[in-house]
Amino acid sequence: MKNFLRDILPPALYRALRMHPFRRYGWFGDYSSWDEAQRHCVGYDNAIILEKVKNALLKVKNGEAAFERDSVLFDSPEYEWPILSWLTWVAALNHGRLNVLDFGGSLGSTYFQNRQFLKNIPDIKWNVVEQPHFVEEGRRTFQDEQLRFYYTVDECLKENKVDIALLSSVLPYIPEPYKQLEVFSQIEFIILDKTPLIATDRDRLTVQKVPPSIYQASYPAWFFSEQKFYNFATRHHEIVAEVKRDLYANFPAAFKAILLRKIK
Repeated sequence: MKNFLRDILPPALYRALRMHPFRRYGWFGDYSSWDEAQRHCVGYDNAIILEKVKNALLKVKNGEAAFERDSVLFDSPEYEWPILSWLTWVAALNHGRLNVLDFGGSLGSTYFQNRQFLKNIPDIKWNVVEQPHFVEEGRRTFQDEQLRFYYTVDECLKENKVDIALLSSVLPYIPEPYKQLEVFSQIEFIILDKTPLIATDRDRLTVQKVPPSIYQASYPAWFFSEQKFYNFATRHHEIVAEVKRDLYANFPAAFKAILLRKIK
């Protein structure tokens, strides 16, 4: 139904429907602290979510589905074109070598979604840094020579010469996102995908309520002041490219993919 409405409605009307203030699911509130927001949430780290993601990705891995997003399966391929183009560009600069640090990458969702193209890169390593229970399941079920799982960024960097860090829809769900972003300051390339930005002078901390058709959960989620976020992100890196992503919140916001390169 969602895709049908997007096809037949004018873009402005479709966005208005997506942003209807009485929607039960989406982003709500403007909290003063992470602890305050978390008191209104059901966490992301429960075993039910992990099991749903694992079962879905096993179907993708075995060719029974095209890809998975948030544990939901899709039958037709849908590639992350901005991300793919930037990854292949970096691989070309490195003469066919690409070593990715996928921070908060679940059980390899982005890797499996785009592996049809990634497999043509001669020397690729895809390293996921995740919560402990995801790492344990990843190592048990999905790890191979190309796809690896790590508990921390430091652990990953000790074993890999990382070319690019991928942070896809992850900074909003971290208590101290700017502090986390600083961890990647020495990596040459960074992709910040699905980054939610707002035209205000301060960040907004919300609670995101997930539709139960996906899974039963809610969790704190940041929307970043665009100017503040850009000022911080460009302290060590310069913006190479950015594109607006086809995502919408239930209040005025823009989701962007941003490619950064370290200033030499």
